[in-house]
Amino acid sequence: MKRSQWIVLLVSTISAGTAAVGCKAGGVGDPCIPEDEYTSTFSGFGEAEANVESRSFQCETRVCIANHFRGRVSCPYGQTEDVANAAVAAVAAGTKPSSDPPPGPCYIPSSGDPVKVAVDAQLLNRQSATTVYCSCRCEGPDKNAAYCQCPSGYSCSPLVPDLNLGQAQLVGKYCLKNGTEYGGIATGGSCSPGAGNCPSDTASSANKNPGS
Repeated sequence: MKRSQWIVLLVSTISAGTAAVGCKAGGVGDPCIPEDEYTSTFSGFGEAEANVESRSFQCETRVCIANHFRGRVSCPYGQTEDVANAAVAAVAAGTKPSSDPPPGPCYIPSSGDPVKVAVDAQLLNRQSATTVYCSCRCEGPDKNAAYCQCPSGYSCSPLVPDLNLGQAQLVGKYCLKNGTEYGGIATGGSCSPGAGNCPSDTASSANKNPGS
């Protein structure tokens, strides 16, 4: 089930120590996979959400963002509930999950374990390559916090609004790739294996069993 509010993730990943010292600008734009994707029952993010993981050890900045991204980074084409159930049953029976229909089931990153729930395909105009990456907070309400300066190709843009829920250490602007601001609606269709409409660098790892 998808989260209806991004604040759930913010609360669970907040790090007071990280927020107090700010973050380094080095590494902004490096790829990262949010920790939720290592859970077999995580169905993916929703494009209406802005998600910030503030203790990401994949990032030099310690901040991994999902800027209004849909689905899973590790599964661009997603999967149906039937495909998920068949993969789980195959593993339980000691056999290899079928890749029919292609591209087959989703897997947990760096694992041969299948994702157990349906996953939405990524949106063509908001794929993970441009919306999920290491970032840092460049502006916020706390005048005593240390903020970073965005590198070339990135703008200091609003991402986490202040909802008066006591999360000031995450509220503010983050370094976002130029041209990736979210306008409130996502259009352009979804990744579809039949159409072959995802870039080859993304599709090449789509729904691939890491253990195969």
